[in-house]
Amino acid sequence: MKIFWLYKRFLILIPLLLSVGGVQGQVRQASFPLSAVQLSESFFKAAQQTDLNYILSLEPDRLLAPFLKEAGLKPRAKNYGNWESSGLDGHIGGHYLSALSNMFAATKDTGIWRRLNYMIDELERCQQQHGNGYLGGIPGGDTLWKDIAAGKITAGSFSLNGKWVPWYNLHKLFSGLIDAYRIAGIAKAKPMLAALSGWCLQLVSGLSDAQIQRMLQCEHGGMNEALADAAAITGDDRYLQLAKRFSHQLILEPLLRHRDMLTGMHANTQIPKVIGFMRIATLTGNSDWADAADFFWQTVVKNRSVSFGGNSVREHFNPVDDFSSMLESREGPETCNSYNMLKLSKQLFLQHPSAAYMDYYERTVYNHILSSQNPAGGFVYFTPIRPGHYRVYSKAQEDFWCCVGSGLENHGKYGEMIYTHRGADLYVNLFIPSVLNWQEKGLRLIQETRFPYEAATHIKLETGRPQRFRLYLRKPHWVRESGLQLLVNGRLQQVAADSNSYVSIDRVWERGDVVTVQLPMHTEAEQLPDHSPWVSFTHGPIVLAAAIDTADSIGFYADGSRSGHIAKGPLRPLQDAPVFVAPASALRQAIAPVKGQQMQFKISGTVYPNRYRDLRLVPFYTLHNTRYVLYWPFTTREGLLQKQKEVSIREAARARLEQNTIDQVQPGEQQPETDHGFKGQATASGIHNERHWRDATGWFSYELRNEKKEARKLRVTYWGADKGRRFQIRVNGLLLATVVLDGTAGDRFIEVDYHLPASVNTGQPPVLTVKFEADPGSVAGGVFEVRLMK
Repeated sequence: MKIFWLYKRFLILIPLLLSVGGVQGQVRQASFPLSAVQLSESFFKAAQQTDLNYILSLEPDRLLAPFLKEAGLKPRAKNYGNWESSGLDGHIGGHYLSALSNMFAATKDTGIWRRLNYMIDELERCQQQHGNGYLGGIPGGDTLWKDIAAGKITAGSFSLNGKWVPWYNLHKLFSGLIDAYRIAGIAKAKPMLAALSGWCLQLVSGLSDAQIQRMLQCEHGGMNEALADAAAITGDDRYLQLAKRFSHQLILEPLLRHRDMLTGMHANTQIPKVIGFMRIATLTGNSDWADAADFFWQTVVKNRSVSFGGNSVREHFNPVDDFSSMLESREGPETCNSYNMLKLSKQLFLQHPSAAYMDYYERTVYNHILSSQNPAGGFVYFTPIRPGHYRVYSKAQEDFWCCVGSGLENHGKYGEMIYTHRGADLYVNLFIPSVLNWQEKGLRLIQETRFPYEAATHIKLETGRPQRFRLYLRKPHWVRESGLQLLVNGRLQQVAADSNSYVSIDRVWERGDVVTVQLPMHTEAEQLPDHSPWVSFTHGPIVLAAAIDTADSIGFYADGSRSGHIAKGPLRPLQDAPVFVAPASALRQAIAPVKGQQMQFKISGTVYPNRYRDLRLVPFYTLHNTRYVLYWPFTTREGLLQKQKEVSIREAARARLEQNTIDQVQPGEQQPETDHGFKGQATASGIHNERHWRDATGWFSYELRNEKKEARKLRVTYWGADKGRRFQIRVNGLLLATVVLDGTAGDRFIEVDYHLPASVNTGQPPVLTVKFEADPGSVAGGVFEVRLMK
């Protein structure tokens, strides 16, 4: 194993070392600009057009309002609502710059071009008004940054000096300016980026490394990547040094030692940091940081990702040996995670062109990214894998989640990794119908395919003059050892995959040459990474799923509410999920193709209950506005009864609890706390026994919804062994209980019910503020769950 890792590090080190000193383009893989690749008719092009329409439906002046307000200028329109007016004001504006840049490069749409220039002009006006290089929409930003510069830093996982992830917010603007300059060619974005980077450099110039690391405890996106990009664009090495200072050592150090410490961490907080580690490694030739980024990618992809490429439950990494929480939750993998994992995969591939990176990229693009946009418009936040649940889509004028921002970008950049090149050699990485115009070589490549409805792709070369180069084509992992066949002008070629799983042909190419690649696909049953008895079915790289029905689905589109991104309809009991009665080895034969129907499969094995026998499995990306089954339990006949009994008992208890719950919050988890108006002083959070907690030597509070005035008791979960802790629980300012934790309950979680006074349901507002306040010299908590009950 040690030899294997040394070998991988050696492979990564070679291009890193050679890229230093200005010869990077001669050795390292390079991607083509989006403007060089046009999508042909396909579901990808249709998704691109849907996204373009969504982008144009948004009002630039409303997205710009937070920036004008903070610059002391009069907005031309009011803020959008939702996350854009509850503390994360302006974050969509940054994403919007990137989305416009991608879409213009991909389509040359003049409406997109006008939008982009207008946004940049208005943001330039705001930056000039600030006068110090700053630009942002963060409410109260001037006071925040003055305190930071003075070393006044109070950081939690998502709060910095009482502001909601301000560096995360600002990272979106950095990225937007970078993309406007680098992708769309907006010249004035470069000096704007330089000015903003200069402001950042000056802001933290008086802070110690320890103070910066304390500041980085709060989610900050990929600020290290953005600053590294700023250095590459401006040529100012100071920004590269600043990028290193903005690299979170708490995450980097374990990765350098190949230690997976990710369980319980907020997933999308970590992935952008690692993208930054890899970007810095690329610019500096630091093979250790590149190796750390690769180790992160390996453990997330192999141990923490489900079949469609996503990861996390309720936004956090679950234990690698227990995916039960993801199977049970309505809050499955987050789209932003996959957006960022694709960025990391791209960087790793460009340093070392292994097909493994592109296998993951392909799987995720088809099955998570493509499926995350409704064909009628709207983006998905969580993709549940719980059988019988569903997804919720955003509305353009009402919902502004993080996954709306990344969603705006996703569907405009499908062309970014279909082709890459290394010097004169050309790589075909993805089988997506498209046209590549490689102007420098006078080469036009046309890829025609109906993949995955056709198990082949056809590549036609148009070149002004005969020219020699090596054409590389990915041999996917889903093609069996001798399955791939390659023909040139109808003649079968004898090729073998290299160590990176690419086949290649080196020849003089002439106008009209046609390369045909046969890509036979097979149906497989993939278990979850924890090897529990749950499978999803794939055909080639395509994840299959079955639509069930639409009953009790409370809104396939969100309603603009703070937590509208969560599919709140009733959970279907797990004991009612369709179960395959077969051993793992027989599951690939449990479904069979439907004759005459491409990419449709019927159940051919034994499934229980019988009412599910007529389900049809189809590509997951084609299913929308429905409850679905993506993961299927399996068992033997002997185990079926016992399994049903166990699940039934657990589900009955869960159903009773959910029916009796009005609202709940998971302390220490970022989004649940944000959704419930978290506030606090001298408070901390962490993980114990794989559950999140929060405590305080001061206080912390949440806002719990009680619209129907049904609240009768408050249930709080503690760790029984905590002792020496005394604190007060107050509801809307009224003392509910004085709590003393003395450790006598032992090493287990305990639940304590506190009965609420009748007054909370008479004349009180529909939101109850629950506050935990420590006695002087003591600690409030730790609190592991707060639940308002009927």
